[in-house]
Amino acid sequence: MSTPNTPRPAGGTGGTRPTPPRQAPAGAQRPVGAPRPGTTPRPGAAQRPAGAARPGTPAARPQQLVRPAPKAKVRKARLLVSKVDPWSVLKMAFLLSVALGIVTVVASVVFWSILDLTGIFASINGLIGEIVGTEGGFDLKEIASLGQVASFATILAVVNVVLITVLSMLAAVLYNLSATLVGGIGVTLTDD
Repeated sequence: MSTPNTPRPAGGTGGTRPTPPRQAPAGAQRPVGAPRPGTTPRPGAAQRPAGAARPGTPAARPQQLVRPAPKAKVRKARLLVSKVDPWSVLKMAFLLSVALGIVTVVASVVFWSILDLTGIFASINGLIGEIVGTEGGFDLKEIASLGQVASFATILAVVNVVLITVLSMLAAVLYNLSATLVGGIGVTLTDD
């Protein structure tokens, strides 16, 4: 811009501006070792071969060991279990009680088989016969046969499934009621 006090060059309205150097198109690449546009090579500067590294680059220096990253702090989050979904508690308790019932039936059958194989039933029959004084009048296998033990364990497992399921759902409802009063159980979680 010109002001009234600034002299204008003679012979034109704005003077001559230096022309900027021509730039290569955006996708064009410069050949390796060619000088950059707009720069003049220094006199006496030797050209480096294409694959040679610069004197200050890491390839010319001895390679340094990489330091491990500092250990991150263990983050902790304190949370409150303020509500438990009774439906999810019911499903989980039902599945766990069914698994416990299966274990009960299988364990009772295995326990009866081990007692029979080791001869415990015969020794108990002999002991009771000596105490009572009668020979062969008592047989424990007739009272507690394998079928009776398995059926008793099955009935016990079914009753346990019903009781555990109902009691756990009742416990979830009671927990939700008490959590509205006192806020719930506090849990601290870490990402360790």
